[in-house]
Amino acid sequence: MKQNKVFTYGRHALSEALKYAPHAVTKVYLDNRQVDTKLRGQIDRLGIPVAKLSEGMARSDMKSGTAHQGIIGSISVPQLVVPFEKFLETLEVKPGVAVVLLDGVQDPHNVGAIIRSSAGLGASAVIMPERGNAAITGAVLKVSSGMAFRIALVHTASAKYAALELKKKGFKIYSLAGEGALPINKEEFKEPAVFILGNEGLGVEGEIKALSDKVLAIPMDPRCESLNVAAAAAVALYAWSVRDKDVV
Repeated sequence: MKQNKVFTYGRHALSEALKYAPHAVTKVYLDNRQVDTKLRGQIDRLGIPVAKLSEGMARSDMKSGTAHQGIIGSISVPQLVVPFEKFLETLEVKPGVAVVLLDGVQDPHNVGAIIRSSAGLGASAVIMPERGNAAITGAVLKVSSGMAFRIALVHTASAKYAALELKKKGFKIYSLAGEGALPINKEEFKEPAVFILGNEGLGVEGEIKALSDKVLAIPMDPRCESLNVAAAAAVALYAWSVRDKDVV
């Protein structure tokens, strides 16, 4: 885990955090002239410490061009994420359940977009190994459009360990790849699923791919070789969500 504290900016993102993950919000910096009374009342009811949003704070903690709308939330990463072992204790193993496992996804914007698609298409969690993947940052939270507070974000020691443990529990392991793989529209998804998403340039690591039950490919038009990992995640999860409704 690379950071213990990150910031989320703007009214929508903070409202999501207060509603779905208030335990992870450690402090709120605000400008009372810009924050409505409803949001301020929500903060006060939860007993979250408040401080004045100064221009100095905004300059030092915000990347250029980030709109804060008069409010910034300090988020505890250890409180936001769930340890893998604890997550397993409550994870349902049944058809219609899917989780996403990252294996070397390094662009924070891709991670944020994957989190958003995972939440929007019904996955139970995004599992993020501590090494080799982008850490949870303000950019990840922003790109997720608040969905990082609605879906379980899980930290684990390694992608291999997580895949093996989920396989023992009865999950079917799918890696996404290119040529030579089974077209994703041919898979029926009758069992609980793990979707492994690999590095932007190298794809899923060979050892991880080898332990997969199936390697799936997204059929592409000849004009395009492949999709960005975040786009591929959205397509794969959509294919799963549609087929899953037919078989469960």
